[in-house]
Amino acid sequence: MRARVARAAWAWGCSVCCRRGVSNFPIPPPSAVDVAELLRGATTAEEQPSAAAARRAPGQCSVLLFPGQGSQVVGMGRGLLGYPRVRELYDAAQRVLGYDLLELSLHGPQEDLDRTVHCQPAVFVASLAAVEKLHHLQPAVIENCIAAAGFSVGEFAALVFAGAMEFSEGLYAVKVRAEAMQEASEAVPSGMLSVLGQPRSKFNFACLEAQKHCKSLGIESPVCEVASYLFPDCRVISGHLEALRFLQKNSSRYHFRRTKMLPVSGGFHTRLMEPAVQPLAQVLKTVAIRKPLVAVYSNVSGSRY
Repeated sequence: MRARVARAAWAWGCSVCCRRGVSNFPIPPPSAVDVAELLRGATTAEEQPSAAAARRAPGQCSVLLFPGQGSQVVGMGRGLLGYPRVRELYDAAQRVLGYDLLELSLHGPQEDLDRTVHCQPAVFVASLAAVEKLHHLQPAVIENCIAAAGFSVGEFAALVFAGAMEFSEGLYAVKVRAEAMQEASEAVPSGMLSVLGQPRSKFNFACLEAQKHCKSLGIESPVCEVASYLFPDCRVISGHLEALRFLQKNSSRYHFRRTKMLPVSGGFHTRLMEPAVQPLAQVLKTVAIRKPLVAVYSNVSGSRY
């Protein structure tokens, strides 16, 4: 029995096969199809009959974790341009997106790069460009990869890396997602707050108090809730801006050690993003999703796809 390893996944082709009439957003031009050679060099490996029994030591394995929105910075990708095919990745991205993502990533301005509609594609492409660098400098890390995951939009990069979807398909889905989330963000002033707490921190109680504060200001159906569990005693809280400002002002009351607003434009991973669900759901119907060649773990459930 033969199994393609992670390097084969990274070498997966990158065509676009979106069907017209499904999404409200423009379909990328046919020229975006011709990028399959970007991720060439697939290898295969014989799978030993007793592979399940002879498990490798953790030090012989690698796991790739892809970043999400909020990690963007002007100049991102500059150190990757000398590696094979990175510029071609950005050229392919320009054909899918319809604008020069590399120019925006390198020169900004930061406020444009921080906009959801731009930073999600920027983080996605830079992440896969970083894999190209890793593949060039430490190929064993790619070849010994046993799993991947990603924060929010980073999960799309993980799925592309694992061969579950092709580069251009994944990028187009990210484009639609980013446009829809940008539109939803502009409808309601909202954001995300990173909170470093301690064992006695009262995250959920603090969110309820912040919601009450918003109601006192006349905000109907205020949103303030834990959106992400980063590590013990650290959360990302998402919701109306007034709720997040209340938490920052009263952080000592809830035993928060530090709070920081994230450079994002909306209250992601809450019901404030419900308007973005349908556009993304529609475009995902056009994507040919395959079984990942390495395990990819959902950032919602923690389960393996």
